[in-house]
Parts: sequence; C-alpha cells; structure tokens
Amino acid sequence: MDHWLQRAIVEPGKLPLLMFFLGFIGGFAFIRLSVRMIRAKVRWWPGNVTPGGQHVHHVVFGVVAMLVSGGWLIAVFEDGSSTTGAVLAGVFGVGAALVLDEFALIFYLKDVYWAEQGRTSVDAVFVAIGVTGLLLLGARPTAILDVEDFRGQEPWWVRGLVVLVTVLGLMVAAVVIAKGKIWTALLGMFVFPVLLVGAIRLSRPGAPWARWRYAERPKRMLRAIEREKRYHRPAVRAKIYVQDLVAGKPSVEHAKAATEQELERTVQAAPPAPHHERVPR
Repeated sequence: MDHWLQRAIVEPGKLPLLMFFLGFIGGFAFIRLSVRMIRAKVRWWPGNVTPGGQHVHHVVFGVVAMLVSGGWLIAVFEDGSSTTGAVLAGVFGVGAALVLDEFALIFYLKDVYWAEQGRTSVDAVFVAIGVTGLLLLGARPTAILDVEDFRGQEPWWVRGLVVLVTVLGLMVAAVVIAKGKIWTALLGMFVFPVLLVGAIRLSRPGAPWARWRYAERPKRMLRAIEREKRYHRPAVRAKIYVQDLVAGKPSVEHAKAATEQELERTVQAAPPAPHHERVPR
C-alpha cells in the first residue's frame, strides 16, 4: 500500500488532489449525517447554528473554509511544504463539500434542501466526486491537447494542429451540452468517442438544441421525447433511489413514482426559439 501510494500519488504530485478528494467525501458524509440527525431531533446531537434566531446554513461555513484554505494555499505556493499543501487541500475539500451540498440553495435562491429541487445538490456532489476520481486515476481531458505533449517538434504546423484539434474538441463538447447531455459531455471530455456519439445522437427534447432545430420537425421531436422516456427512465429511477439513500430513507416504490413524476415534468418539447435565435439547418 505504501509503495502504491508513493508511486501513484506522491511522486506524480497528486497528494493534494487525494487530500481534497478525501476531505470532500468526508465533509459530505459528515454534513449529511449531521442534517439527518438534526431532522430526526436526536437530543445529544448539536442542532442548527441559529445566532439571534437566524439560521446559518452550512454553505456559509463552506465558503469561509474555502476562502481561508484557498488563500493560504496561494500564499505558500512558492515556499510551502507538500504537507502544508496537502492539509490545506483537504480543508478546501471539506469546504467545497459544504458548499455543493447546498448547491440547490444557491441555484434556486431559496431553501429547498428537503424538497424535490434539493436533488440538484446531490447531482453536483456526484459530478465533483466523479471528475476528481478520474483525475486521481490519471485521466485527463482528451478533447484538450497540451502543447507541451509535442515539445521538441519544431514545425509551426504541429502547434497549429494542436490548437485546431483542441478548438474542434471544445466545439463538439459545446454541441453535446447544447443537446442537454451534461453527463455525456463530462465523460466525453475524458473519452473522446463518447463525445462524438453524444454529438451525433438526438438531442434531449427540452434542450436548447431541440428548441433551435426540432421546433419545425415534429417527427424528430416526438422521437426525442419517446427516446428520452424509454432510455432515461432507468437512469432517473437509479438516481432518485441513490439520492434518497443519501438524503433519507430510500424506497423502491417512491423511486418508481418519483421517476414517473419527474419524467412527466421534465420530458417536454422545447418551445420554438425566436426566429433570430434559430440555427440554420
């Protein structure tokens, strides 16, 4: 174990990233345990922080932790030890977990922690864990080439080709995002063929791409709606079950019912775009 840690984490300089990852997971696990204990009204568990009757959300503590640790990291960047950097990265991870756990509060600008919209926070946490885990495993965005990979190549066209491929990769990613496939775009940045498949296949019916391109193509819009319900249903059901597992007591029946409700609410045809916004076919 020590040999693997030295070879795979310490030598490549990934110790701060590992500490951030562990701090993030630990912070998220702790705060979810805390809010569930508070909701269950466990007597011996400290309750909400309410100075003067004002409920201080844990996103505030997360922002403070990120500012302090991030500022400290910048201050000791040149002459700080690796141990100091790793500890501060861990604190930054804890702060990031506290912030993303209330991402829905920031996004909706209202307290929806236990509401349906509160699942957005869990989605944000899953994205952060997934990206950090991929970086720890050595993955890198294949859609973005690094000029340093071609060090020693003198011809100017080599660097030009690197820039061109990078721009094309980012353009493909933008198409996938416009089609409403956020997870596909995220994974595709590390596995480029996935990005290409996401760009070729139909858009999700409520996405900007469908708004621009499918409004006058009812058959294509209908196909997009049918495909969304057919293939997205299992993923939504699994996501809701896991979110319930994190946020409270999971129930298969609740996951099934909530899935159908979410599909009925979200799988809708996008409204036509104004003429000046439409993308030429």
